[in-house]
Amino acid sequence: MQIVSVVGARPQFVKLAPIAHAAARAGIDHKIVHTGQHYDPMLSDVFFEQLGIPAPDRHLGVGSGSHGVQTGAMLAKLDEVFTDLQPDWVLTYGDTNSTIAAALSAVKLHFPVAHLEAGLRSFNRAMPEEINRILTDHASDLLLAPTQVAADHLASEGLADKTVIVGDVMTDVLMSEAANLGDTPSPVAEELGFTDGSYSLATIHRAENTDDPTRLAAIVQSLQNLDHPVVLLAHPRTVAKAKDQGLDLSGGSLYLHEPLSYANLLASARRARGVITDSGGLQKEAFLLRVLTTTVRPQTEWVETVELGWNELVEPDGIIQAATREKPQSTDATPYGDGHAADRVVSVLSSSGR
Repeated sequence: MQIVSVVGARPQFVKLAPIAHAAARAGIDHKIVHTGQHYDPMLSDVFFEQLGIPAPDRHLGVGSGSHGVQTGAMLAKLDEVFTDLQPDWVLTYGDTNSTIAAALSAVKLHFPVAHLEAGLRSFNRAMPEEINRILTDHASDLLLAPTQVAADHLASEGLADKTVIVGDVMTDVLMSEAANLGDTPSPVAEELGFTDGSYSLATIHRAENTDDPTRLAAIVQSLQNLDHPVVLLAHPRTVAKAKDQGLDLSGGSLYLHEPLSYANLLASARRARGVITDSGGLQKEAFLLRVLTTTVRPQTEWVETVELGWNELVEPDGIIQAATREKPQSTDATPYGDGHAADRVVSVLSSSGR
């Protein structure tokens, strides 16, 4: 059996790692196609190196562009790749342009498609990621849901017969990496001279927050006016948009920092007083580390983080109040699985092959 994983962005590389390792343990032929959607080495190459992921078998080198241009370029190249490889399963990850491009190319060429992290919904169709999720789920032959909530969403859309709850593969990675960290100090705290628990870690990159000059300026102003240091990890999109808008991403309480490797991100986040983000993955990672999270979005796919009190959804003018709130009551809830999701994914694909 041959599984072809298609990835292209930082969160997908993290999800890919346990799948690659599980496939190797099972003796399955696993090919990796990197679309090149993220081309910054700190958002791409370093994850392959530090998470022990084999080098991609194909690298499409698509790079940046508008949604249509980027997705179209991927489609054109993936048609040739799939025709050449003849996969038994095309495995898509998450909700990026790489996800929808892989699903569309494969399904039109009649190769079975499985969607990892299926069923997540923010119910905000203004988000490009929401459109990618919905279309990929409805195009796929097998829906690998991380949670019961995700499976319920799929059932409500008439997709229950294609759905299997496997758990969350990012939980697999985080549990493994966190154990490997031991007592590793926070790289950010050491570099900037902060003490543990004195700073917040921030990531802002989604189009709805960066493309609107007024909204991005309001977010930056709130971060600058917090009563403690905030380290903003500089996503290339955010840096470019700020430059276009003449906006300084530092000053006051705000410190601009280059992106971190996954291990350094976890080490810095777990010793922070809080995380401020619009990332889907980091919300969940922070919850698993039991770090207070403020999410600058009106909705989240990871509703469990909000229901359990560790995550609060805010508009830009609510950042300061939310980021200075007290931690909630501790919880031992495990809505995202037991750390063995990847083995379940490989098992399901093996037993469902054509």
